[in-house]
This record gives sequence, C-alpha cells and structure tokens, in this order.
Amino acid sequence: MLLLLYTITLFNHFHTKAENTLCQMMGDPKYPLLSKDGEATIGGIFAMHSKETLPSFEFTQKPQPLSCSSVNLPDFRLAQIMIFAIEEINRSEMLLPNVSVGYQIYDTCSSRMSSMNATMGLMNGPEFGTGETCNVQSSIHAIIGETESSATVILILSRTTGPFKIPVISHTASCECLSNRKDHPSFFRTISSDYHQSRALAYIVKHLDWSWVGTVNSDNDYGNYGMAIFLNTAQKEGICVEYSEKFYRTEPEKLRKVVETIKKGTTKVIVAFVSFIEMGLLIDQLSIQNITGLQIIGVEGWITSKSLITPMSFQVMGGSLGFALRKINVEGFSDYVVKAFWDTAFPCSQIKGNSSQDVINCSRYQDLLGLKNYNEDVPEQRYSSHVYKAVYAVAYSLHSLLKCKEQEGCDKGLKIQPQQVVEALKKVHFTVKFGDRVWFDSTGAAVAQYEVVNWQQDSNGSLHFKSVGYYDASLPPDQRFVLNTKSIIWANGQLEKPRSVCSESCPPGTRKAAQKGRPVCCYDCIPCAEGEISNETDSNNCKQCPGEYWSNAEKNKCVLKAVEFLSFTEVMGIVLVFFSMFGAGLTVLVAILFYRMRDTPVVKANNSELSFLLLFSLTLCFLCSLTFIGQPNEWSCMLRHTAFGITFVLCISCVLGKTIVVLMAFKATLPGSNVMKWFGPAQQRLSVCAFTFIQVLICVLWLTISPPFPYKNTKYFKEKIILECSLGSTIGFWAVLGYIGLLAFLCYILAFWARTLPDNFNEAKFITFSMLIFCTVLITFIPAYVSSPGKFTVAVEIFAILASSFGLLFCIFAPDQNTKKHMMGKTSLK
Repeated sequence: MLLLLYTITLFNHFHTKAENTLCQMMGDPKYPLLSKDGEATIGGIFAMHSKETLPSFEFTQKPQPLSCSSVNLPDFRLAQIMIFAIEEINRSEMLLPNVSVGYQIYDTCSSRMSSMNATMGLMNGPEFGTGETCNVQSSIHAIIGETESSATVILILSRTTGPFKIPVISHTASCECLSNRKDHPSFFRTISSDYHQSRALAYIVKHLDWSWVGTVNSDNDYGNYGMAIFLNTAQKEGICVEYSEKFYRTEPEKLRKVVETIKKGTTKVIVAFVSFIEMGLLIDQLSIQNITGLQIIGVEGWITSKSLITPMSFQVMGGSLGFALRKINVEGFSDYVVKAFWDTAFPCSQIKGNSSQDVINCSRYQDLLGLKNYNEDVPEQRYSSHVYKAVYAVAYSLHSLLKCKEQEGCDKGLKIQPQQVVEALKKVHFTVKFGDRVWFDSTGAAVAQYEVVNWQQDSNGSLHFKSVGYYDASLPPDQRFVLNTKSIIWANGQLEKPRSVCSESCPPGTRKAAQKGRPVCCYDCIPCAEGEISNETDSNNCKQCPGEYWSNAEKNKCVLKAVEFLSFTEVMGIVLVFFSMFGAGLTVLVAILFYRMRDTPVVKANNSELSFLLLFSLTLCFLCSLTFIGQPNEWSCMLRHTAFGITFVLCISCVLGKTIVVLMAFKATLPGSNVMKWFGPAQQRLSVCAFTFIQVLICVLWLTISPPFPYKNTKYFKEKIILECSLGSTIGFWAVLGYIGLLAFLCYILAFWARTLPDNFNEAKFITFSMLIFCTVLITFIPAYVSSPGKFTVAVEIFAILASSFGLLFCIFAPDQNTKKHMMGKTSLK
C-alpha cells in the first residue's frame, strides 16, 4: 500500500506540474504483450503468467519467487476471447461498421507491481514522455480487467487520480466492496458481486444441516468482504463458526497457523473463501500434513480450477462442493484459438526474419507457442463469456456515442473521451448471442447464477467436476437453491453425508442449555421438568402442560393427568367395603339375637325399643361409609356427609337416651323418688327425635346454602387430579361434626356420673367406654383429615366412621350376660 500511495502521489505530481516541468519517465516503459492499432482502443489486463513461490516450501523458510515463466492458461484464454470478440465486432457491419477497434493487452504476471506498471502503461502509453511536457491524453477508451478484486481496486484508484476517468469493466472482480456506485462511478462488471455467492454459501451449509463450520479466507478484498457477508448470513441462519482464519500468499507464518487450526478443530466442514493462488498453497500444506476427511465448501475463484485437481490434492479435496459460474459456449471460439488467433493476433507464431533482434523480441513468447494447437480446456472456461460481454458493452457504448447507423456508418469526426464512455455504459443494454442480457445501470451487471459442482472420481480413475445443483438469485426465494444430494460424493469418497455439529441434537423431551463462553451451537441437553414437554428436536424451551394435563415419562407429550379417587376395585377400597359390610352384618345379627331374646331379663332391662333403634342406626352408620367410596358425583357428595351426620346423631341420641334411662332407673329405686314418670317411653322417643331433628335442620341449611360438590383438585399433586368432594360451606361441615361431638361429650358426662352403679348393672360403664372411644376417634380424626392427601382423606373418614361404629357395637352389646343369676347376684360393696 505504501508503494501504491507513492506511485499515485508521484503520478499526481506529474499531472499538476506538467505545464512547467520537463517530462521524464521513471523506469523502463511497460509495453503490451498483445496489441493491435485501431481508431478505438480497448485495454486489457490479465495475469497470463504466474509469479509463484516454491510449491512445497517449508514454514521455516521464506518463499522464493520464481521468474514470470509459468503460463496461466485460464487468463491466457481470457485474453484470447477478448481479441476474438474485437475481431468479431470489426467484421460486423451493424455495430461499428466503419470504425476499427484495436486493443492493448498487458500481462501482470500475478504481481501487484506488474499490475501497477500495466495500469500506468494503459493510461499513458509509450508516448507519455515525448516532448517537453507530459502527454496526459490516453488513447484507451475502456479497460477490461483486472483478474483479482484487490488488483482491480488498485487499478480504479490509479486511473481516477488523473484529469480523466477511464471505465473499468471487470469479468472476475466480484468483491462487494466495488458495488458502491458513489465510490466507484466508473467501475462496471459482467460478473455478479459476492454478496449473492456469500449468502448462497450460508444457504448450502444450512440446507445440509451443518451447524458447526470453520472458515478460511484470503486476506484481501475478495476474501475479507466475501467472508464478512457469509459470517453475517450464517449467524442469521443459526450456523456457528468454530474458527475463522485468513492468510495471504506471501505470509507463510499465517498459513502455518491456518493449517494448525484446521488440524486441531473439531468441525468437519470448512468454508474456503479463498483466491486461486492461496487455495493452491493451502492444498499443498494440507496434503503434506495428510489432513483428510474434511468437507470443503468452495467459491468460484478456485472450485473449478483444473490445475488444482491432481491425484495428490484429491486425497485432501475429494468430495469438495462449491459454486461455479455457468459454462457458456461462445460459438466459434474453440476453432479460433487453434488457428486464427495465432495467424492474426500473435506476433511470433511465424518468425520471418533471422536477425538477433527478432529472436530477442520473441523469446518471451516461446512458452505460449506450446499452446498453439491445444483447445481441450476451452469448454471448461467459465469466465470467457464475461470478457466477451465486457467487450461488446464497450462496443455498444461507442455505437451510441458515434451515432452509428447501419447504412451510413459512424461519425468519425466525434472525439470520444473515456468519461463519455463511462456515461454511455451506464445506459447501455444489450443481449449477447448466447441469451444473456447485460444492463450496467446497477451495482452489478450480472444476475447471480451459479452451478453447484462436486469434485468426483470416475470408475476409470479420472477426476472431474460434476454438476449437482444450482443457485439462481433471479428466481423466487423458495426456488433459488436446488441440490441433488443423491449425486454427491462426500469427503473421503463417502456416500453418506458427514455430520458437523458442536453438540448433537437434543431429542424431544429435552431443551438446549447454552454452554458458558461457547457459541450458541454448543449446548447441553437438559430434560424437561415435571409437567413440561418439548415435542420438537432442539427445543430452546420446554412448554408447560395445561391444567388437566401432565407430561408423559418421555416428556414429549402432554397426557391427561391420572385421576385418583378411592375406588371399589383397589385393595384399600375392598378392605373398607369388607369391614363396612361386616359391621353392618354383625349389627343385624345382634338385632336378630335381641329380637329372639326380647323376653329375657337383659333385653327387657336395656330398654329394648332404644336398643333396636340404636342397632338400626349403627347399621346405617356402617352402610353410610360406602357412600365415600367410588368416583364422586353431585349426589354422592351431598349424601355422604349428611348421611354420616344424621345417622351418627341418631346413634348418639339413642345412647344418650339409654344413659338417661339408666340414671333414672337408679334414682327411681331410692325411697320417695318419682323421676321415671318424667322420662318414660314417650319422652325417650321425643328426645331422640328432637336431637336428630336438629342435625337434620343443620344438614338442610347446609345443602340449601352451599352444598358439597365434586371437585378436581390439581393443587395438592401436580402430576395427578384428585377427585374429591368439596365441602361447599366449611361452616356447615364443622357444624355437623361439632354437633355430633357435643352430643357425644354430653353422653360421656352422663355415663361418667353413672359409674358408681352396682357392678352387675354395668351398662353405664360400657357406655362410658364407648363414648370415650368415640370422642378419641373424633379428636384424632380432625388433624388426620386435614393432613391426609388425596384419597387417604376419604379413607380417614371411613376409618373414623367404622371405628366409632364398632366401638359402640362392642362396648354396648358385647358385655351383656343375659342370665337371671347374674342380674340378681350380690354386689360387693367397698
């Protein structure tokens, strides 16, 4: 760049001081390699020879430049197509009928310095230093070239420093940096910018499900701008880059770093936005270190270069994929390069003189003479059509400026300046003979149309580039990219597409968790929490299941929550049903026994009417526990608590009546006592009905105001639904329970007062025991009921009912000894 700035500054100095400074040329003049005089002249700059470094240099050594002697056949073909197009135009009677077009083609030898010399030569010509003042009028109307984007930038900067601007039309300078018409108003190109190719690279990586790639690019305008666009697009497409390295052809240390990085990397895919020369150096070093098995994705700059595809390089590069320009056959060109070119354009195809001067002038062409009869590579020339279009663009602009007409010819009296050609090129549009339409009034003249090629080997061992798809930016987004993966041979000759990911995909039922300090493509797979699912691969988040649903075992589907209630079919339900029926049956058996023994002293003494009513209520108590088993519904919810409350009050009322009868009977035996008339059979029935009616009234109010109802409880257990009966009004429930407790406590107090009765008349003692059991069960039931989860709450209620019922049954009816001797026996007094 310092050399460039110095040259431009010096060039400006010559122009600004030309009027009063003697014109002197510094250095030797640069002459075109191929030239022809004409009334209009088109310049060309091509790297027809290569200035290479040793292909197998060691990293510890500096590259040693070779002489400019190796023919760069692709660029030589471009020079030939340029001359072919000019000759075709000169023969045309419609485009420039009476104007001859000449050319001056310079060879840059792939050197920045030679490129600068060629630029100066085109801009000034050999007559630059003739006379006392410098000649600043160039005879060139347009320049076709350079081959590389960076060299084209230098070319543009060089020719915009003078008092005139020469249009530059490039056939290969695809750098997006040249698309700004404001910064480069006189630059044109017949190739699309790398904006489309860079994005297409990201799309092909995405299409092949590769999320973990490495990138390498040339450290020049072509590579840097192209890679920047790829990285930006890749980020939007969710592609992660493990490493991004760059190097230039003269930097062996950086090349060594690139190779070491590739060697240590874990990715199996490398995107190489590299120029042709840098790619050759990279392939050499990968081959030397035997780094194979990498899937290389390339660009048009090198992907179809036949000089790169050798048996040795194929071990490293076999299976490479990349975008190539479309192959377009320019009719007549293949025959032209064999005969007409050498007869008309090449100065040394036939040497007539034998002087030493002729030998010296022609010695630099000897290596080109070997190509005289060779045209096998012509069908593979993918840039030829772009040079062809560039030449015709200049011709059409001159046609417009010279006001050419088919019969009258062109106005030769008009002086055409390069700046006029610039303006004419902005307006020119035409269709070339192979169907492409060219219109320069945009930042890129060509539509991005690429062919996807694959490095393959035939069964006979020949290496070739096989077309496996295409990318056409002119089509709708969903139709632009087509790839036939079945036709692709992957790296190492594999038929199966390689995988390149930082982390394997997270299966359904898990979510991705980013690894700290690493790209987003590197993550851990975390199982979804209970109640959450992910039903897609690589989910970023797990979704919560809706209220009545829960995640399955695999956490990939929401299923209905398990419904839990105390059923008749489960073990606990069966056991409770058994004891309920057993208690009811036992009670009925006692009632039958009492009925058969109704004339015995004990039955008569125990107030048989209350005893039968008590046995009836106990039977109902045992049976009402069945209402708590089974799936809750509206009727069962209302019945279970009210039936429980009413039957237990009836039972306690009977026990209370029996207790009062015992007390009255004892008091009635005392002299002068007449209490039994106040609590006869009628009063006993009335007291039982009164006590029971109060409970019935409480239950009616409860059911009227806020009755119990079936309820799906999802709060206690998140993974299942508890079907239970909501109390409706908790006040009603606790009023029912409290009233039962009040009667039981009253009965217990009265029975406790009767504990001093004679030993043989011990019914009061057993009533005391029964009430003590009942109250104990009632007291322990409350905390157990509140703390028991799910169906166990119902089991606690049933257990409380059965325990209380069995307590009353056994304590009141089991101890009776139904004999006269026992009833009349002496009681030992203490």
